[in-house]
Amino acid sequence: MMFCRCCFVLILLFTWSSAHNDFFTSIGQMTDLLFMEKDLVSSLKDYIRAEEHKLEQIKKWADRLDVLSSAATQDPECFLGHPVNAFKLIKRLNTEWRELESLVLTDMSDAFISNLTIQRQNFPNDDDQTGAAKALMRLQDTYQLDTNIISTGELPGSSSVASLTVDDCFDVGKVAYLEADYYHTELWMAQALKQLDQGETPGLVDTVNVLDYLSSSVNKQGEVERALNFTKRLLKLDPTHQQANRNLKHYEYLLSEQKVKATEEAEGRQRRESRGRTDDFLKYEQLCRGEGIGMTPRRQSRLFCRYYDNNRHPRYVIGPVRQEDEWDHPRIVRYHNIISDKEMEKVKELAKPRLHRSGLRRATVHDPQTGKLTTAHYRVSKSAWLKAYEHPVLDKIDQRIGDITGLDVTTAEDLQVANYGIGGQCEPHFDFAQKHELYAFEELGTGNRIATWMFYMSDVPAGGATVFTEVSVTIWPIKGTAVFWYNLYPSGEGDNRTQHAACPVLVGSKWVSNKWIHERGQEFRRRCGLQETD
Repeated sequence: MMFCRCCFVLILLFTWSSAHNDFFTSIGQMTDLLFMEKDLVSSLKDYIRAEEHKLEQIKKWADRLDVLSSAATQDPECFLGHPVNAFKLIKRLNTEWRELESLVLTDMSDAFISNLTIQRQNFPNDDDQTGAAKALMRLQDTYQLDTNIISTGELPGSSSVASLTVDDCFDVGKVAYLEADYYHTELWMAQALKQLDQGETPGLVDTVNVLDYLSSSVNKQGEVERALNFTKRLLKLDPTHQQANRNLKHYEYLLSEQKVKATEEAEGRQRRESRGRTDDFLKYEQLCRGEGIGMTPRRQSRLFCRYYDNNRHPRYVIGPVRQEDEWDHPRIVRYHNIISDKEMEKVKELAKPRLHRSGLRRATVHDPQTGKLTTAHYRVSKSAWLKAYEHPVLDKIDQRIGDITGLDVTTAEDLQVANYGIGGQCEPHFDFAQKHELYAFEELGTGNRIATWMFYMSDVPAGGATVFTEVSVTIWPIKGTAVFWYNLYPSGEGDNRTQHAACPVLVGSKWVSNKWIHERGQEFRRRCGLQETD
């Protein structure tokens, strides 16, 4: 760009000189040309220095990315399983590559620019970067992580370390501010300030910007005195900051008039900590951390592990499956080593292209009002649906589920494969349709979801549990296992105790596949009781 500007100046100069070719008649005017030429030479040297500096920046950037991408592509899922790595990848592709493109646009070859322009169509956008930042905050809340823990990347269950820069922390805080989430704004701007105070060299962010957001966020939470202190510190660095000078007078006025009492500050702090989250959601987060599990030792002693052949089923008489009781009421069982590594890899292989084709849309669910598939706003994952006839492995899996459960899977839904990414979760919900959901599954014509079978197709180093919020159950993912439960009582009534959720993935990549079994075909396989209450 600078080169083009220099050329443009020279062209204008020569054009202007041709139009005014009587300079030689005046030495005085020609002396002006000497000084103008000197200025152009100075500008040309500045351009050369800028280009050399630019190339040095590009070389350092390329070397850094070369080392990073080489290490990352050795085990992509493990690398992206660390939420900080995933966030920084999205930020790089959405923001930093765009800046690099602008930096090198006039100097790089047409082939590179063309390739970069084409590839940028597949890059994450601003919404993706915002979503990744929100995921970090969601993990922070659910697992009660200190901001510094996330910034340094030293997450529980993680063997690798990936850190956030001052600019990264600032960007996360800015996302929170734009969402009017002043609690997280304060946390992340305070982390950015801490790293600045520790001597970290920022990129585009400076202390003034950080203090500006900090003072505003704590003021929004009712803590005027702290906002005043941050503003005073800002003005020491930039006494001419207009907004800060206005804020200073405003905060001093509020305090002098005693409009903010100490009790109100305490209430504001309490509001900041609770952030309006319900008891149910707090319970959900508690269970995600493995806390508050509601079973007495006596009840737990009645849970067993056994070899199970489903009443001497021909396929399992010689080789019964390993069945473990996870919970008693409602009964939730886990089957160990029920799907092989080879089968899991084939299911993932079949699902991955469809996850990719669906872009960055969230997983789909049945809308209970219309009975049609729709995007789930409470779910953060990608999903794909696989039909049994598409591959022998899928048909074999269907047959296995039917043999073990004793249920007819011909009326079941296709196998849904889901992959949870950064902070991937699914908030508390029921798999079955409730009474007021009149049109749920109407298009299928197979009745309600009588049971759920779920394969865990990956280990999750940290987070990612399945929790049943009504009965305080936490079930941790174990690769190669499956859990099974009935959503309906034998009478056909929904069992509200089966409300469950998928906790955010803290570290790792979580793969699951679900088979939702429906009522039709089960009339003689799971009979109703003699009493309506059975």
